[in-house]
Amino acid sequence: MTGSGFAWRSHGAYRTASNVRRFMDRHGLPDYASLLARANGDVAWFWQAALEDLGVAWYRPFDRVMDDSRGIAWTRWFLGGRTNIVLNCLDRHATGPRAERPAVVCESEDGAVRSLGYAELHAAVSRFAAGLRALGVGPGDRVGLYLPIGVEAVVALFACLKLGAVAVPTFSGFGAEALAARLADAEAKVLCTADGGRRRGRPVPTKAEADRAVAMAPSVRTVVVARRTGDHVPWTPGRDVWFEDVGRDAADRLTTEPLDAEAWAMILYTSGTTGRPKGTIATHAGCLAQVAKEIAYYFDLRPDDRLFWLTDIGWMMGPWELIGTAFFGATVVLYDGAPDFPDPDRLLALVERHRPTHFGISPTAVRMLMRAGDDGPARRDLSSLRVLASSGEPWDPASWEWFFDRVGRRRLPIINFSGGTELMGGLVAPLPIMDLKPCSVGGPGLGMDVDIVDDAGRPVREGIGHLVCRKPAPSMTKGFLGDPARYLETYFGRWPDVWYHGDWASRDADGQWFLHGRSDDTIKVAGKRTGPAEVESALVAHEAVSEAAAVGVPDPVKGEAIVCFVVLRAGTSLDDALRTALADRVAAALGKTHRPADVRAVPTLPKTRSGKILRGAIRRRYLGEDPGDLSSIEDPAALAAIPSREVRTT
Repeated sequence: MTGSGFAWRSHGAYRTASNVRRFMDRHGLPDYASLLARANGDVAWFWQAALEDLGVAWYRPFDRVMDDSRGIAWTRWFLGGRTNIVLNCLDRHATGPRAERPAVVCESEDGAVRSLGYAELHAAVSRFAAGLRALGVGPGDRVGLYLPIGVEAVVALFACLKLGAVAVPTFSGFGAEALAARLADAEAKVLCTADGGRRRGRPVPTKAEADRAVAMAPSVRTVVVARRTGDHVPWTPGRDVWFEDVGRDAADRLTTEPLDAEAWAMILYTSGTTGRPKGTIATHAGCLAQVAKEIAYYFDLRPDDRLFWLTDIGWMMGPWELIGTAFFGATVVLYDGAPDFPDPDRLLALVERHRPTHFGISPTAVRMLMRAGDDGPARRDLSSLRVLASSGEPWDPASWEWFFDRVGRRRLPIINFSGGTELMGGLVAPLPIMDLKPCSVGGPGLGMDVDIVDDAGRPVREGIGHLVCRKPAPSMTKGFLGDPARYLETYFGRWPDVWYHGDWASRDADGQWFLHGRSDDTIKVAGKRTGPAEVESALVAHEAVSEAAAVGVPDPVKGEAIVCFVVLRAGTSLDDALRTALADRVAAALGKTHRPADVRAVPTLPKTRSGKILRGAIRRRYLGEDPGDLSSIEDPAALAAIPSREVRTT
């Protein structure tokens, strides 16, 4: 799945005038190797130097960078310091040269656009925060956010942070049971939701699902409802209140709460297949440190830039992009709707309209664009773009090359970074000063001492191993909410004091790093391990296939056998000849041992709204087992279309 040669060579301002180059020059670091050695060899030095370089604001400066005396799992950061995300993201931009610059631009599926400048956003956040305070919300109280991504979600998130309340962002497509589990686990006092939404032109009953969830979450006392569709919704007097009425008569300015550096900012829930939801805890200073570092040094964002990343408020990337762009006084472009509705190239049309400089998208969404044909990017003006970005899953070379060639015109880097909700950021990422190969994730994140190791925990220099982190980072979760033992077992149970991330990774002879999928997705055929991404890359390289998913199923001889599900391009059907050709292609790429036992055609693959393929659910559906927690699935019909092992399809 990795490219053999360099596709993009850093040049011009990427190499000489980027934010990370400024940091390197400031500290006498001549090249990438010296930067990594200093940043990851002395993480306390790096984080202090980075926060000074980035201009993080404090009510009271910290006395000490970190205290890891209790081990990496429980490291404390920026001791004695007091700050607030809103101090850094809104308060300092509300007056002066950035006051009238757009902070947020949001397009809805129906084409309606709303925009707020920094002064307007600051005023709206102040009023809403005052309204929340009048509803009894104070520092430490939890507020659930069950909102489509848009202006109301931005206002509600920053209002919580301004008060010192803890925001609990949730996926706007959750059903009632999944939402209730998170509200109850977090003991949310207030839920912010909407009257409804639209997805592919069809109504989404957001308020009805919220009502069902609140009935199962007794801690919720107030439901704040934003008008998004104007549809009539059920109403509970004394509990429900319109979003626009919260703080309606409050002043446009409200003092932002000075908070301890380790004060909780958000409870973010990780995806999972079974069991109690895992609530991860992000802090004010930890968020600021990690997100500002990443968006400045990896993505080279500037105050006059515009960032568009297709995501949802309930995924880590939603708060990440809001906090990151606002920290620098830049503009975030949001889209609330299906990425291929009403036209397959809807996202490219949005880029043409709103002129972002940064465009973030998952590999799965790129494959959706590819199905629309190569002429989609050609007929759009994409000249505003300076940086392409991706996250969430491994690339296949064909899709990476298409994105690089057709959307980036072979002139833009693809900053492919990967981490997780529990990190509020990434473990690996390229820098704009680096040359890049197809599918590369660059190298270790700065200030994080990331490594690749074998089953015994020994470093792997060339070959596939486990992605780990040997030193703490400010944004690492403060455990799992109410379950510290599960946190320790999940991330530190394999090797003491080493963060085990659960991804397969490799580095090549040129020092380029690559991801190979989740270790829990690993397929082991006749004792030989492979990631599904290797199989899927071989399949989508065939001209008939636009998307693919590979899973391992029990086999009495080999232990596991590979079963593949493919989405075919228009006008193609899966006959015996094509099925054989696809199996042959996988065998040619990975060896005869890995020849698929079965190849099935499906109309679409079940995914989360952020574009991750739900391989575990696919496997269980195929085997006729309980599919597990489907709370994050975008289209349940996609999973229902997965055939069982006993049913033969063409």
